[in-house]
Amino acid sequence: MKIKGKWPYLYRVVDSTGQTIDFILSARRDASAAKRFFRKILKTRPHSSPRVINVDKNPPYPPAVEQLKEEGTIPSCTQLGQCKYLNDLIERDHRFIKRRVNAGLGFFTFNTAWRTIGGYESMSLIRKGQIAGIGRRDTQMQVRLVSNLFGIAA
Repeated sequence: MKIKGKWPYLYRVVDSTGQTIDFILSARRDASAAKRFFRKILKTRPHSSPRVINVDKNPPYPPAVEQLKEEGTIPSCTQLGQCKYLNDLIERDHRFIKRRVNAGLGFFTFNTAWRTIGGYESMSLIRKGQIAGIGRRDTQMQVRLVSNLFGIAA
């Protein structure tokens, strides 16, 4: 995707069962963006500390994780795995977002991109059945939820 002709980076976290946890959109792909992403994820899920973090081979990840371990944000026993093939779960989940975003002509502002991708991610959570009380294949309840949220007649 492009925002005013520049390529931003979409960081996403998916657990081992394929359930989307959160995402962040960043203008840069550096150690500070990686640290910001990891901090956000660990704030949203305080009850569970990751045993293993699988990422792609982006060089800023190891220093960012080491700094967060020194700060105590990430437990010292957490391992960082930089394996292309173990990251496949995230890449497969990425396909749906890429398909929707690439159909458009890009975004004019960072805020517009952030909100649009947030909507795509929310719909993905609903479709996957990650909303309490709504099953994965229960399309009637999914439609009812969306119509109640946005005031749309179903």
